[in-house]
Amino acid sequence: MSDEPALIHPLVTDAQGRPLDVMQLRGLTVDCIVGLYNRERVTPQPLRLDVALFLDARQAAVGGKLANTVHYGRLAGELRFLLDACRFELLESAAEAVCRYILAPPTDAAPHARVRAATVRVTKPEALGGWAIPSLQVHRTAEEMLYRTEEKPFGRVDVIHEGATYGIYRLRVDSGGRIPARTDGHTEGCELVLGAGLLLQGQPVSRGMAFHVPRDRMHRYDNPTTTEQTVLGVYRPRLVPQGEGSPDAVEAAPGPGTLYYLPE
Repeated sequence: MSDEPALIHPLVTDAQGRPLDVMQLRGLTVDCIVGLYNRERVTPQPLRLDVALFLDARQAAVGGKLANTVHYGRLAGELRFLLDACRFELLESAAEAVCRYILAPPTDAAPHARVRAATVRVTKPEALGGWAIPSLQVHRTAEEMLYRTEEKPFGRVDVIHEGATYGIYRLRVDSGGRIPARTDGHTEGCELVLGAGLLLQGQPVSRGMAFHVPRDRMHRYDNPTTTEQTVLGVYRPRLVPQGEGSPDAVEAAPGPGTLYYLPE
């Protein structure tokens, strides 16, 4: 068992003054790029994540539907993806990005109960070579979060968080919409498919699959379903994708992807 202390978080209530329920994910550890120094920018190191989500679970308890709570298995995969893809400079950046993602309103492709507040702790267990273990804990509420949404030909883009060297975006593809191959020649990143039913280069792609986005070779997504579908994208440097074809884009199937969701 881990000797990491339990999260200390405040009491959070709903509009009627009732305490909100608390869902926790503890001990999510990912080897990733995090830190400012040169050695930290080239060599992955463990980053531990502990989160507490404040929500009302009453409806889920009665109805037994995942859409009325938070699918903690999928959330764990999405947080692993963010830690892998963002290459954070600071613990502060990692904690803020995780909070903003958790507190973002749900989409049609990934419905869940609205999370009203979140406590997040990030820990670098090997940063000081055993002398001490640095960590940072923050608490944020949904009310203090502002999100920008930009309309695009394929649907819309939610700007979740923009750091110094990266941006986190939700690409929301309308029914019948297409994100064409696109490139600006200097942006790379990763994309995680959140919903079921998208086509990648004309082929079905499973929910929870992530793909590397190189600088000069892009792929397209088509949504043949009757509902909106969502792709979670992390791009470096930060840049909201234009969603329009580029004459310089080389359209090609991506390499093998990585599955971030546990089999269901």
